[in-house]
This record gives sequence, structure tokens and C-alpha cells, in this order.
Amino acid sequence: MNDDLSWMLDSALEIPGALHAVLISADGLLMARTQDFDRDDADRVAAAMSGVQSLSRTLGFFCEDPKAAWRQTLVEFDGGWVFLISAGEGAYLGVSASPDVDMADITFRMQQLVAQLGKRLTAPPRENIGGTS
Repeated sequence: MNDDLSWMLDSALEIPGALHAVLISADGLLMARTQDFDRDDADRVAAAMSGVQSLSRTLGFFCEDPKAAWRQTLVEFDGGWVFLISAGEGAYLGVSASPDVDMADITFRMQQLVAQLGKRLTAPPRENIGGTS
């Protein structure tokens, strides 16, 4: 995990109602988390969000455009929201929020954060460097 990015993720929590933020790789590995979020919980969220983004990407055709690019997934729960967006090649930013969060504010802040971090959030696919498979 990259603790150097934790303080940057904490800036997503400046929006009233934002609770936690995680940065994950496409294969479900935790790359960074907000400082107040437990590591074990963040690992569990990273694995689950990897599956969520994978499922979301397969639904582009449902918009009647087989080339439709996935941009964001939003999941609503009784106790709040989970937002998931792309944060560079092979990286995703997830934020949880309370039910009363301003959805426009949180998604705008997430986009700002991704733009601010730029290439630091890129996690290219891992290569098999161990020899034979």
C-alpha cells in the first residue's frame, strides 16, 4: 500500500458526508486508503470493488452502445452510497458516503482528486516475471 497517497485520499473526505476512500488496482489489491479506515476493512472493500467494476464494465452494451466506456458505478444502501470511478490505467477510486451527501459535490471532488494525482494513480497490469506458468 502506498501511504504517501493516503493524505491525498483524505482530501476526498472534505465533502460533508464523505466517509472513507480507497484506491485499488483492477485485480483487487489495496493501493491506498484514507488514514482513518482500518486496513483489514480496506482490503475487503478493495476485493469487492474490483468485482463491482468488472461487472459494471460488462454492461456497456445495455446502453445500446457496445463500445460504451464505463465511467462510474454508484451503489445505494440504506445507510449511504458507494461511488467507484476510474483513476488511471488499472486503478480505481472508491468513496463511501452517508445518505445525505451531495452527490454532485462528491463525484466532482473525486474527479478533481483523480486529475490531481494523475500518473501516480496508474497501476499497469502485472506481468508474469516468474518464468513458466
